[in-house]
Amino acid sequence: VDLGQKILIVGCDPKADSTRLILNAKAQDTVLHLAAQEGSVEDLELQDVLKIGYKDIKCVESGGPEPGVGCAGRGVITSINFLEENGAYDNVDYVSYDVLGDVVCGGFAMPIRENKAQEIYIVMSGEMMALYAANNIAKGILKYAHSGGVRLGGLICNERQTDRELDLSEALAARLNSKLIHFVPRDNIVQHAELRKMTVIQYAPDSKQAGEYRALAEKIHVNSGQGTIPTP
Repeated sequence: VDLGQKILIVGCDPKADSTRLILNAKAQDTVLHLAAQEGSVEDLELQDVLKIGYKDIKCVESGGPEPGVGCAGRGVITSINFLEENGAYDNVDYVSYDVLGDVVCGGFAMPIRENKAQEIYIVMSGEMMALYAANNIAKGILKYAHSGGVRLGGLICNERQTDRELDLSEALAARLNSKLIHFVPRDNIVQHAELRKMTVIQYAPDSKQAGEYRALAEKIHVNSGQGTIPTP
């Protein structure tokens, strides 16, 4: 937003917590929840599901079923189709799909599979399972990279303060024919901002951590179109 771009965030996680801090609120009502209330997705209006948050960022949560019932990926498919049909993507520079890290079913992979997403940025840490999950996601990207235009934009390391975290992250990025876009240091200010239902940039715009996120955003902006086909 600070770079003058118009942004839409589509939360693709059943927890529906992708947009909470942008809206300074509890989790917003999801497309699936509202559709269940109204009877069907066809009965919804765009303004029912699309909320405007901090600095005019547009926010949508696809949602998911109750735990243990139904297919969680279904919500992602339903939501994206609804948003497309109702013109949610008009006049937007960036659409950010916040997808579960452990892509477990085809529904969550929808933005990758249906050519909705052009570049995937994998947020990981130096922990073994995070590296493993990142490699798995790269396999998913590779599967659809040749048939569609999706590419791996790069890795983003969210520091957990494990041993040699930066080295491991850079090594994995190199193995994947990609690069480490940014190393985000761990800082308790993130939790302080979360408690106040804000992002760090809103809560403490002049903090060092806010600067890290701005640097990350700028790198993603500059990196646009330079994604690669991964080699997991």
